[in-house]
Order: sequence, then structure tokens, then C-alpha cells
Amino acid sequence: MPTPADPWSGLNAEARAALTQRDYNANSLAERLATSGVEAGELATADRGQAELAAAWIPGVEVFTRKIYPQRHRGFFGEFARQDAGVLAAIGLWPTQWATARMFAGTAKGFHIHPPSIPEGEDAAKWFTRLFIDEPGNFALRPYAREQWDAMFFVQGIVEMLLVDERAGMPRRVMRFIIEGDDVRGPNNAGVVIPAGVAHALRCASSTDAIMVYGTSTTFNPAFEGRLADSVEKAPLPEDWQRYVQGKNGR
Repeated sequence: MPTPADPWSGLNAEARAALTQRDYNANSLAERLATSGVEAGELATADRGQAELAAAWIPGVEVFTRKIYPQRHRGFFGEFARQDAGVLAAIGLWPTQWATARMFAGTAKGFHIHPPSIPEGEDAAKWFTRLFIDEPGNFALRPYAREQWDAMFFVQGIVEMLLVDERAGMPRRVMRFIIEGDDVRGPNNAGVVIPAGVAHALRCASSTDAIMVYGTSTTFNPAFEGRLADSVEKAPLPEDWQRYVQGKNGR
């Protein structure tokens, strides 16, 4: 179909003034990771040594594929992790507590963050530089037993995850990606490792509930459950209900 000189000439002036169009340009993986988001499978198989992606990746975060095995006429089977093999073994992280969470379809979890453990007398920024820039492969340095790292897996539904690096002295990087649960078998079945000091949020992107299983490097401590931009979790009452509850209806 030929493109006219002004394809929108048939719209009224108000509509033309308000008109926008989606950008269909194929941005790089690194650009999409920090903005519109990507799929977990694309991240898990990407070359993290590539300069642009390395500059966009949050240090300490791991995204790795999982194999889901269909069992005909019964269901499916998928491993989370092995203590002596795979990513968790490579980085020396084995959870001390396992838990599960369910997110109803259409809901979200606001940003959570766990406090990093800084050695006494150490400057936080210098510590992170040593840990993730100068000696990134020295996993024995990581204080897993003193700060909460999360290893997350999804067994049902589709979730969008957002990560933001808030550690002192580290570039404030953002990672945004889609993970699919075991019931949506494919390349986006993935596990994710999240370091302390990295804020993380989830929203259910499927019509079914999302079910998550996650291991933590330390046991649950409410004092270490920091919250950022979590108003999405609140369920505010209608204004007239709130006025009535607070006794502001003249009664």
C-alpha cells in the first residue's frame, strides 16, 4: 500500500495534536534491559562479556535457564538448583531457608531491599568495588551468611521483574525482564540470584496466579525487609469509605 504524504490528514486537529506512535526500532539488548524490558531467556544466553551489556548488568545478579521436563498425561518436572553444580555452586551460594509466595493475577509486589553487610571500619563504596569490580570471581569474599541474597524460581504464571542497584558507590543500573513459570515451558524458565542492596519488584503478567519458590542466604528477619516505592501493594479504601471510617461524615 503506498504511503500518502500525510497519512493522518483525515483526523481532526485535536486528535492529530495528541497522536503518538510506538517506536519499532530494534534497540540493543542493553538498552531494552534498562527500559522496555527483555525476556529472561535472552538474558540467560547472552554474552555478558560484551562491553555494552556488561555496562548495563547489575554486578552480582545471575539469570540462568532451567530445564522443564514434560511428563505426558501427568504434568511436568523441573529442578531448581543443585548444591554441587550449576550457578549456585559456582558462586558458592546455598540457601539456608526456602519459602514460597503466591501473587494473585493482576497484582504486584513493590520494591523490597535487604541491607548489605559492610565489614567494620570499611568504606561501603570501596568494599563493593573490591567485591564486584576488582575481585568479581572471588566468591569467598561475599558475606552470604551476614546479608540476605535471594535465589528465586517460578513454578506457575508469568512475572515481570525489575531490579535496581542501590549500593553505595555503584552505578544505579536497572534490569527489567520477563520470567515464565514451569507451566509455560520454554526458554524463559529461569532462576534469578539477587544480591543484598539491589531493590527488586515483581508484577504478575499472566491471567493465572504466579507462584514463586525462593531460597535465601539467611533466615527471615523482618528488620532487614526494607521497602521502597511499595504503594502498589496497598489497597486504599474509596474516599467516602475512608471519610466514614474516620468519622468525618458529620456523625
